[in-house]
Amino acid sequence: MVEVFKTDVTKRMEAKSLVRFLMQHFPESKINVDLDDCDKVLRVEGKKFRAEKIIVLVKKKGFECKVLE
Repeated sequence: MVEVFKTDVTKRMEAKSLVRFLMQHFPESKINVDLDDCDKVLRVEGKKFRAEKIIVLVKKKGFECKVLE
């Protein structure tokens, strides 16, 4: 399963911190943030995660996040 989210992450250190945080909750997933994309795409690939939970966790860290359609 792959899900792609639009975020407002702008800095590399923020992206790294967010990925580390999400990896604590979803250690079996592959997670990255593409800061070069205009939507600052957060990509999550794995078997066990829910998009709603990702959104809640990202917002908890102070960033906007929504499923990219």
